[in-house]
Amino acid sequence: MIWKSVVGKLWLTILLLVSFVLFVLTILLLEFFENYHVKEAEKELTKDANRIALILEQHTDNEQFKSIAWELMDESTRVVIFSNKDDYSHSPSENLSHLPASFFLEDPQLSLVFEDQPIVTKKTYLQDNVVDDAMQGEIMVVGIPLHIEEDMDGAVFIYQSLLAIKETTKQTTKLILLAAGFAIFLTTIFAFFLSTRITAPLRKMREAAFEVARGKFDTKLPMVTHDEIGELAIAFNQMGRQLKFNINALNQEKEHLANILSSMADGVITLNRDGTILVSNPPAERFLQAWYYQEGNTKDENIPGEVREMFQRAVSVEKEQAIELTYQGRTWVIVMSPLYSQTHIRGAVAVIRDMTEERRLDKLRKDFIANVSHELRTPISMLQGYSEAIVDDIAETPEEKKELASVIYDESLRMGRLVNDLLDLARMEAGHISLNYENADIPVFIEKIIRKFQGLAKEKNVLLSYKMTGQGMFKLDVDKMEQVLTNLVDNALRHTGNGGEIIIYVRLTELGLKMDVQDSGHGIPEEDLPFVFERFYKADKARTRGRAGTGLGLAIVKNIVETHHGNISVHSKINEGTTFSLFIPRISQ
Repeated sequence: MIWKSVVGKLWLTILLLVSFVLFVLTILLLEFFENYHVKEAEKELTKDANRIALILEQHTDNEQFKSIAWELMDESTRVVIFSNKDDYSHSPSENLSHLPASFFLEDPQLSLVFEDQPIVTKKTYLQDNVVDDAMQGEIMVVGIPLHIEEDMDGAVFIYQSLLAIKETTKQTTKLILLAAGFAIFLTTIFAFFLSTRITAPLRKMREAAFEVARGKFDTKLPMVTHDEIGELAIAFNQMGRQLKFNINALNQEKEHLANILSSMADGVITLNRDGTILVSNPPAERFLQAWYYQEGNTKDENIPGEVREMFQRAVSVEKEQAIELTYQGRTWVIVMSPLYSQTHIRGAVAVIRDMTEERRLDKLRKDFIANVSHELRTPISMLQGYSEAIVDDIAETPEEKKELASVIYDESLRMGRLVNDLLDLARMEAGHISLNYENADIPVFIEKIIRKFQGLAKEKNVLLSYKMTGQGMFKLDVDKMEQVLTNLVDNALRHTGNGGEIIIYVRLTELGLKMDVQDSGHGIPEEDLPFVFERFYKADKARTRGRAGTGLGLAIVKNIVETHHGNISVHSKINEGTTFSLFIPRISQ
């Protein structure tokens, strides 16, 4: 509505102020004009009365001075001349009637004129059928003592109806009210025009302020005036530019901090004083999702109960707290510190580190030490035992000594293989392995592997063959890939019984080299499949030694394949066989 706008308020204020001033001025003017006309009438009547009294006192001819006195009066004024209380005469009038003599003689105040006291007063006369309408109401009467002869005291009364004065005042009031109304009309137009001119830039500023509030910081106002409003427009434009600069700086800083936070490997959660999450990054979200999937959110909490308890301790004692949690098979270490706002704690910040890999490596280190100790303990014990038997001459015949020496030799070879495999694996995992790429004829390479194991396959009555798809040369490290296939075929032979079959599928494509080593052996248990490429892991824990390996072959195979930028996987079912599949991508020639 217009009354709620600046234009309406300013216009209404000016209009009310001018109306109040005009109202007071009109009241004062009306009072002034009314009093002025009355006083002027009193002066005129008093002057005329004194003049008539002077004329009467200077002339002895009654008819003559009366005619002179009558000539001095106008049509609205009447004169009564009392030579004495019994002798009086009225001024002649054709259309106007006169007040009766009793009006002057019986009035206590007017009768004082006969006692030589001039009187100027107002009287009210309301008797009907005596005087005309012009003499009804309030009348102004002026009485002057008259001294005609020494023994005759008379009086001159001049009276006039105040209706004429009131009529004049009424006309004056109309003129004043008309002027006041015209002034209010002009004031309305002027005030509306002035308020519109003043508030038009303000309305533009309001629209510009809304634009700035919606994020359009480049909004500018034209400077149409050089007054305070123009200076306000300049200040607004400067404010918009500075605000845009500050917002851009804040956005850049916020984006920078958000990028840093989202790029951190550790999870970060910022908690408010009441424990609600303010900020979190993707690693922290993964931690919360793992907690939610495993534990659920039955209590409508946004963080795990252990973390909430740690938060409450950190806030209460104002000290750093740490805890380790495990969800969905992953381990997280959480360190929570109080978050200060100057001198007051406004929450806490939690740093969440995924320690799964560290814990796995730590476990591998412990397992590695245990496995190496276990693998070395048996051959060392055998070497010690058989060598003691030789030293103590327990073996008496040369044949027995030769047999003991043969066992010692085999165990020493086994220990050598174990040590060499450990060294090779350590070098591969440390990245110290170097590949000697050369163009290899794949069919020739595969036939070499087949010939290498053909004798052992015939001894075990196992059919060993290969199937080739595609022809051509392929660039790889022949020695390292021969080690890979040797390990895979050797494993297949050791786990395939009599009458079994081992097939090597080879496919050469534009993308790379794909090989599958498939056997019909007893297979690998499903629970062991994820761990077959780990060091010292043996699926058949009950098998005897003989040709048993060190448990490092498949770990070496995986490292060689990955060094070629390839990948290897295994699929197996109990009593149906096992298939090892590897893929080596082509490299730029």
